[in-house]
Amino acid sequence: MNAFLATLSRELRAYFFSPLAYIVMAVLLLVNGFVFWLIVSFLSDPRAAAGAPLELFFGQTFFFWLILLFMTPVLTMRLLSEERRSGTIEVLMTAPITEAQVVLGKYVAALSFYIALWVPTLAYAGVIARYSAVDWGPVASGYLGIAGVGALFLAAGLLASAVTRSQLIAALLTFVILVPMFTFGLLENLINNEIAKQIFGYLNLWQHMDDFAKGIVDSRRLVYYASATVFLLFLATRTLAVKKWR
Repeated sequence: MNAFLATLSRELRAYFFSPLAYIVMAVLLLVNGFVFWLIVSFLSDPRAAAGAPLELFFGQTFFFWLILLFMTPVLTMRLLSEERRSGTIEVLMTAPITEAQVVLGKYVAALSFYIALWVPTLAYAGVIARYSAVDWGPVASGYLGIAGVGALFLAAGLLASAVTRSQLIAALLTFVILVPMFTFGLLENLINNEIAKQIFGYLNLWQHMDDFAKGIVDSRRLVYYASATVFLLFLATRTLAVKKWR
C-alpha cells in the first residue's frame, strides 16, 4: 500500500506542477465553454427544438468526443514510456514495489487529474440553475458517464504507454485504440445481423452518454467500463513486466 501511495503522490505532483497540465486544462475549459455557449445560443432560438442544455453538453456533440480523443493521449503518453526512455523504470522496479502497484498508482493519478479537469464545468450547471430549474439527477449521472468513459480511455492510454519508449508513439497508439472504441456504435446501424447489432449497441459509447445525460444509469454500462478498464490495466501490468528490463 505504501508503494502504491508513493507512486500516486509522485504522479499527482507531476500532473499538478506541470505547465502542460494547465495548458490541457485551459484548452479543455475554452472548448467546453465555447460548446456550452453554442448550445445555449441554439436553444435560445425560438425556432429550435426544445431541449435541456446540459443534456446536449454531456456527450451529445462531436466536440465532446474530440476533447476525449485528443486529451487522453496527452494525459497518458508519458506515464510509462518516459520511465522506460529515461531508464528510471529499472530504478523503480528494483524498489519494493510490484508492477501492479506502479500501474495502479499511475492510473489513479491520471484518473484523479482527469476528474479535476471536469470539476470547473459544474459552473455551467450553476449558470443554468440561476435562470431555470435544473434536474440534478441527470447532471449527476452525466458526470458519472464522463468518469466512466474517461476511466476506460485512460486505461487504454496507459496500456499504449507501456508498449513503447516514445511518448509520441504512445500518443498515436492511444488514438488508434480509442477511435475504434468510439466508432463501434456507428456499426450498429450498418449491419443487419441481430446478434451483432446487440453487441455493437452494447458497446455504443454515444448511446451510453445519451442515456447518462437523460438520467438513465444502466448497470450494464458500468459493468462494461469496469471490466474493460480492469482488463486493459491487467494488460498494461503484464506488458510492463515483460518490457521493464528491455
